[in-house]
Amino acid sequence: MACTTEPVAKKIFKEVLVVELLSVFGAYFLFNKMNTSQDFRQTMSKKFPFILEVYYKSIEQSGLDGVREQEQEKWLNSKN
Repeated sequence: MACTTEPVAKKIFKEVLVVELLSVFGAYFLFNKMNTSQDFRQTMSKKFPFILEVYYKSIEQSGLDGVREQEQEKWLNSKN
């Protein structure tokens, strides 16, 4: 019985591993894009504000304070 479930377990493990790797690379790509493009962050603030909130909290944890306030002020000024 163990012989028949072993290939299935290996297949499931490989699939989970691939999903995890894709998730890590996707998160890295998203963070890198938000970290380098203020326009992209503005788009994210309109479409996915909860993701932008996670970005702001992570950079505030790393010691970069005031980014959120500067961007919100700039976006308000650009509307006027």
